[in-house]
Amino acid sequence: MSDSAARDRDVAETGSALARPVVAPDRTAAYGDHPDQIIDFYVPRDGRTAAPLVVLLHGGAWRAPYDRAHVSPLADFLARRGFAVASVEYRRGSEKGDVPGADPVAGRWPETFDDVAAALDAVPALAARELPEADVRRIVVTGHSAGGHLALWAAARHVLPEGAPWRLPAPPPLRGVIALAPIADFATAVELDVCGGAVTQLIGGAEELGDEPAVRTAWTDPVALLPTGIATAIVHGEEDIVVPPAVSEAYVDAAAKCGEMVGFTLLGDVGHFSLIDPATDACAIVAEEITQLAW
Repeated sequence: MSDSAARDRDVAETGSALARPVVAPDRTAAYGDHPDQIIDFYVPRDGRTAAPLVVLLHGGAWRAPYDRAHVSPLADFLARRGFAVASVEYRRGSEKGDVPGADPVAGRWPETFDDVAAALDAVPALAARELPEADVRRIVVTGHSAGGHLALWAAARHVLPEGAPWRLPAPPPLRGVIALAPIADFATAVELDVCGGAVTQLIGGAEELGDEPAVRTAWTDPVALLPTGIATAIVHGEEDIVVPPAVSEAYVDAAAKCGEMVGFTLLGDVGHFSLIDPATDACAIVAEEITQLAW
């Protein structure tokens, strides 16, 4: 596909996915005191009880303008497929960077990771209270783009280095993780300048931080947290120009070198946003991938 055709596809896919009406949750609960520390819950639309619970982490390059609203149609789509859904909000970067006209800053250190860890820890109890239709023994974590990174990271907290504040003493009780076009390998993402340098902003790249970016990378780069022992699958569009497939391929290759098999579905004629657009065949494939792990 030519560059111009790829750009046209991206514009069309983005417009379709982001133009869908926001779907209000059935219930909302806080997992902390900050306004962004909330989880939206969606009840299975078929009246099912003991439904698998999908924890959904939205993308948006960890930047403030992109919140969970844009994945609410996906949450509703999964609820219509018989899942219980917990859509997590978390603190993201500031609204404006230091350079006029520049993209908003990606991520907030350490609050972005504080929030995702706290949310995942709180989900079983909150779901038991707010979403009794969910079976909290069958939790699948999924996320798109930057949310795909956070999903992989959340499933790997038990292999964080000693001293990392979010480290778990044992693997989290998950059926698995499905990462959608994730920012799964920081080195490849930086090389390809994914999302306008978002990775460098997330971990901090300023010289005055000294060795700190290396520590932050060791704590947050999914490739640095392999193997996890958690069932993991990645779905990526072959025509994705926002997070190129090479980023996921690097993660899958690194996992294989560690002796861990990661499922990898590369969808032809699909870009970045079709994966979360309920109107697309790609989104139906995502639901099937989640089903395979959940049931």
